[in-house]
Amino acid sequence: MDKIIIKDLHIFAYHGVNPEEKENGQNFYLDLVCEADLSVPCQTDRVEDTVSYAKIVKTAIAAFTAAKYDLIERAADAVAAAVLSGYPMLAAVTVTVKKPEAPVKADFGTVAVEIRRARV
Repeated sequence: MDKIIIKDLHIFAYHGVNPEEKENGQNFYLDLVCEADLSVPCQTDRVEDTVSYAKIVKTAIAAFTAAKYDLIERAADAVAAAVLSGYPMLAAVTVTVKKPEAPVKADFGTVAVEIRRARV
């Protein structure tokens, strides 16, 4: 399956279990891997025959910031659902949500969750 890939989409949002996370917000980074048959746009070279990565980005941002979730798992699922419902050409999407400022007393680069959702 072919893929449209968006890496390190920076979004400031208000997700987290702790009250200060929902009040102050923090930085998140999303990776999206959208699976689709891209053979037609490879032949036609027409944006109308593919899924615009700019539109995927707008959809992901809107879904990620529409609510304040306790868990990044839930936020990732909201993004996956919005992307799949918005773009019927996509067969599946993998969403990775990275939380570099997670309130964990440890020296780490980021914590993350990755989910994959596919059409049934």
